[in-house]
Amino acid sequence: MNSINIKYTNPLLPIAIGIVKKLCSRWLSGLRFNKLLLVNKTLGLIAILLVTTLTSAQEKISLEKAIELAKSNNIDLKIADKEIEKQTVLKKTAFQADPLQVQYQGGQFNSADFDHNVSIQQFFPIGNITKANRQLQEELVKLAEKRKALSSYEVEKAVTLAYYQYLYGVSIQKLNVELNDIYTKFLKNAELRFKTGESGNIEVISAKAKVKEIETQKTQIEYDLAIYQKQLQFFVQTDENIVPDEKTTLQYSSIKQEGDSKVEGLMTDYYQQQISVYQKEANTHKAMRTPKLGLGYFAQTINTESLFQGFTAGLQIPLFGGVNSAKAQASAISISQSQLALDKNKLTLNLQKQELQNNFEKQQKALDYYQKEGSQYADQIISTAQKSYANGDMSYWSYISFLNQAIDIKKQYTEATHNYNQSAIELQFPTIKNN
Repeated sequence: MNSINIKYTNPLLPIAIGIVKKLCSRWLSGLRFNKLLLVNKTLGLIAILLVTTLTSAQEKISLEKAIELAKSNNIDLKIADKEIEKQTVLKKTAFQADPLQVQYQGGQFNSADFDHNVSIQQFFPIGNITKANRQLQEELVKLAEKRKALSSYEVEKAVTLAYYQYLYGVSIQKLNVELNDIYTKFLKNAELRFKTGESGNIEVISAKAKVKEIETQKTQIEYDLAIYQKQLQFFVQTDENIVPDEKTTLQYSSIKQEGDSKVEGLMTDYYQQQISVYQKEANTHKAMRTPKLGLGYFAQTINTESLFQGFTAGLQIPLFGGVNSAKAQASAISISQSQLALDKNKLTLNLQKQELQNNFEKQQKALDYYQKEGSQYADQIISTAQKSYANGDMSYWSYISFLNQAIDIKKQYTEATHNYNQSAIELQFPTIKNN
C-alpha cells in the first residue's frame, strides 16, 4: 500500500499533531499493526483540520479598527472617563452653605424659674463665591477632558507601533521562506554536482547546514511573532487573538501635517487649560474673603411662661484673610509655572520634531534605494548565480559569495522598511511631556 505524504507549512502543525497524538494514544494502543498505517494517514488530515480551526481563531483587523478597539477597551481611558464624570458631579458642590446650627439652653437665665430656649441659625455664602466655585469646577472638568485626549493620543501611538512591529515580524518570516527556497535549490544542485563528481561533499554539507539554520530561524521567528501579537493584544486590551490584516502594506503611510497640528494642539490645550484652572482657583480664594450672612430663629420661655420667639441676623466677617490671600498668590504662581512649562515643552517639541524629521528623511532615502535599485540587484544576483552554478560555470565559493551578498541586501531592505516605519510613526506621534 502506498503511503500518503502530506505537506503543510502552517507553524501550528507540530502543536496540532501533538494534541491529536495525545488524544488518540489510548485508542491506537488497541489497534493491530496492519491498521496503524491507515490511522497514520488520517492523523495528518485531522491535524490539518485542527490547525485550520486554531488559525481561524485569530481575528485579522486593520490599523484603524485596532485603534478604535483600543480606545474603547483601554483601562486608562476608562479611568479618565470616570475622572470627567467625578468632576462633573462635583459641580453640584458650588453652593456651600455652613451646617445648620441647632442649640438648646435650659436653666435660670431669666429668673429663679427654670426656663427653656431653643434656637437655630444658618449662615449662607454671599458675593461671588458660589459663582467662583462653579466656574472652577467647570474648568476642572475641561482639564480632565484634556488629560483624556493626551492619554488617547498615547494609546494611538502605542497601538500603531505594536501593529507595525508585528508586520515587521511578518516581513522577516517572508524573507525566511524566500531564503529557505534559495538554499533548498542550492542543496539540490550541490547534491547533483556531488553525484556527478563535479564537486566535493563540502558543498552538500554546507548547504544542509544552511537549510537547518534557516529552519531554526523559522521557529525563532514564530516565537517572535507570538510575542509581537501579545504586545498588540495588550495595547488593544482585548481577549481576542487579533493580528494585523494581511492586506496591510508593510510600509507605514504617515499623515505628517495632521500629526504636527494634532500634537501641538493637544499640548497647548492641556497647559492653557491648566492656566485656566489656576485662574479660577485664584478667584475662588479671593471670593472666600467676603462675609457670610447668617439668619436665625429662637423660641423660649420667660418665668416659665411661653411662648416667646424672635429672629436673628448677622454676618461672619473673616478678619484674618491672610490665609486666602496667600492661597490666591500661590495660584498666581502656579499660573506662571504652567506658562513656563508650556514654553519649555513647545521648545522641546520643536527640537524633537526637527530631530525626528532628519531621521525620517535619512530612513526614507535608504528605503528608496532598496525599493528602486537594491531589491532588483539582489534578485538579479540570485537568479544569475543560481543559473551559473547549476550549469557549472561558477565555483562553489563564488556562488556562496554572491548569494550572501544578495541575501544581505534583502535583509537590509527588510530592516530599512522597519526603520522607516518606526521613524514615520515617531514623527507623526512625537512624545508629549505633561508633567
